[in-house]
Amino acid sequence: MDTAEPHELTARARAMLRAIAAGRGTLRCGREPDLYIDGMPCCDQFSAHELIHDGLVVTGAGAFGQFVPAALTPAGSAALGLSTANAA
Repeated sequence: MDTAEPHELTARARAMLRAIAAGRGTLRCGREPDLYIDGMPCCDQFSAHELIHDGLVVTGAGAFGQFVPAALTPAGSAALGLSTANAA
């Protein structure tokens, strides 16, 4: 996680977090994991990377190129106003 201030969440970033909270997100492991929603690549990978770097989304362990479930961190849940029980 970066030590810089988290980025302000856009409406698109919030929608991405909601999809992940609903269990619809997966990440393709790599140097910069790519987010997929409902099996389709997310249209804004830059924002997906920001969510990961800001500590709002956590990736599971996986080999390069493998798909793993995306999950919200407690900070990601808090950003959506959800209880931390929904977070990884």
